[in-house]
Amino acid sequence: MTRTSAAPELFSQAVAALRSLRPRPELQLGVVRAPQRLAPWAFAITAEVTGPADVLATGRLVLLHDPEGQESWNGVLRLVAYVRAELDAELADDPLLPTVGWSWLTDALTSTGARYTALGGTVTDTSSARFGDISGPARTDDLELRASWTPLDAALAPHGEAFCDLMASVVGLPPVGVSVFSQRQGG
Repeated sequence: MTRTSAAPELFSQAVAALRSLRPRPELQLGVVRAPQRLAPWAFAITAEVTGPADVLATGRLVLLHDPEGQESWNGVLRLVAYVRAELDAELADDPLLPTVGWSWLTDALTSTGARYTALGGTVTDTSSARFGDISGPARTDDLELRASWTPLDAALAPHGEAFCDLMASVVGLPPVGVSVFSQRQGG
């Protein structure tokens, strides 16, 4: 879509709020091209949570803006989140995993004070087995969370913070400022 006018002020404010996020050190954010056909205006950030050796989780937060609104959104802004993380097999076998995964999102939105409506989404856990000459681990277990919600205003910092908190929860990082001590080996 070719735009001949400047971005609407509401969208510009919302983008500025997302660009101002300062996540914890384990989480890296970047700006990527947003989907172009979902709304007249779109912006997207990617997220990676890294550990000592590799990427533990990836995600994307997409901001959509339709100045005319969309009925299913119940507003003119919409946030769409996608998170994917590899799990250990023990956690992947937990039948409560989808419910817990969804609570990571709702708890994060509540704890940051994000104001929203029309929240919906899915949590999927999958196991894949490799056979033959395909390299990599014999089995992988993954969690995918897809969700969308309508922020009640352009103050998106709490929504962005909630997305960052969700990313941290998915990989089991402790809250910021909390240290985890390993058990001491007694002798």
